[in-house]
Formats: sequence, structure tokens, C-alpha cells
Amino acid sequence: MRVLVVEDEQLLADSVAEGLRRLSMAVDVCYDGDAALERVGVHAYDVVVLDRDLPGVHGDDVCRALVRAGGEAKVLMLTAATEVIDRVAGLALGADDYLTKPFAFAELVARVQALGRRAMPALPPVLARGGVRLDRPRHQASRDGRHLPLSRKEFAVLEVLMRADGAVVSAEDLLEKAWDEHADPFTNAVRVAVMTLRRKLGDPPVIETVPGAGYRMTS
Repeated sequence: MRVLVVEDEQLLADSVAEGLRRLSMAVDVCYDGDAALERVGVHAYDVVVLDRDLPGVHGDDVCRALVRAGGEAKVLMLTAATEVIDRVAGLALGADDYLTKPFAFAELVARVQALGRRAMPALPPVLARGGVRLDRPRHQASRDGRHLPLSRKEFAVLEVLMRADGAVVSAEDLLEKAWDEHADPFTNAVRVAVMTLRRKLGDPPVIETVPGAGYRMTS
């Protein structure tokens, strides 16, 4: 899942981002509305965690721009305002959910995950293919009953491949969905991640390289 966190309190923004990354989400961070508009114009996000009271371009205007663009990104709006009228106003702008500050991180995670499920095709919580099982809520993976000690990035790559249900996923798509904006598109990060993932999955191989196209999970 690709997430954008837009929050002008830098410590809070960075803490939220790091917490989401521990759950194998690809997370970008920015601290004002202008930067947010730049990011959403370049990357396809599943969820945007958007502070309402931003410097520069106001969070309301960022939300309006996202809605006008008609993308798949779901918006979780954050605000210190607790009045019902404020929550209603935020949702009227097109936000998909609303969370007041201060908030429990566990609640934010639950809301981000729920919005992420709405942004993507409906899938069961446990994905299975070729003897590989990916339990997304528990963040666990196994093959033929053997636990797979995957890194956060390996888990994210495996989830993208399994979501594709046998379709080819390009290296560019893997970078977009499993890495954040700091990933260098000219590095061999994807190839290395797939190589280590294959080693951990063991034989017979279940990740196939399609020359000139990308990778896919075999059945």
C-alpha cells in the first residue's frame, strides 16, 4: 500500500510515517499543502493522511484537488477541531474519513488499512498461491506451513505479486507500490529484493522473471 502523510508538525508526521512503514507500507511525507499537491501529481497513492490546517495551500484545498482529479486515493483527514460541524465540513469536501487529534496510533492504522481496502480490489485477508500464504492482518507469511522470516520490503513485494494473481508486475510498478519516493528508479533494488525473496521462498521457484516485462507468481 502506498500512503502519503501530509502534516505540518514534523515530529508527528515522521512518527506516523515510521509506524506505517513498520507495517510494510510505502510511505511518503510532506509538511505543507504545496508539497502535497506536487506528490499527488506524480505518484498514485492508495491513502492520503491529510492534516486539515496546513501552511501554504490549506488542507481543504488539497482535499478538493484530490477529489477533482478523480484518482483512487482515499483521504483520511486529521484535525484538532472536535465539533461535529467541523467533521461534517471535512467530509463534505470529499474526505473519506475523519480523525481528531490527539489520536491513538492503533486507531489511525485501522482507519488507513480500512481505506486501503476500499482503494484496492476486494481481497481476502489471507492470500494463497503456490503453497505460499500471506496473512496480511497478522503480517505473517509461510510456504507449505513453514514460516518465512521476511523483511518489511520483502513482505511488501510479495503482497504486490500475490495481489496480481498471476499477472505480470513490472519493476516500475513494484517500485511505485512497495517503495517510497526516495527509491532511485535506476538502482537494482527491485532485482535484489526479488532475489532474496526467492531464496527465502525456496524450491520449487514460485516467482518467475518475464524478460522485458517484470515478474509474476506462478501457481
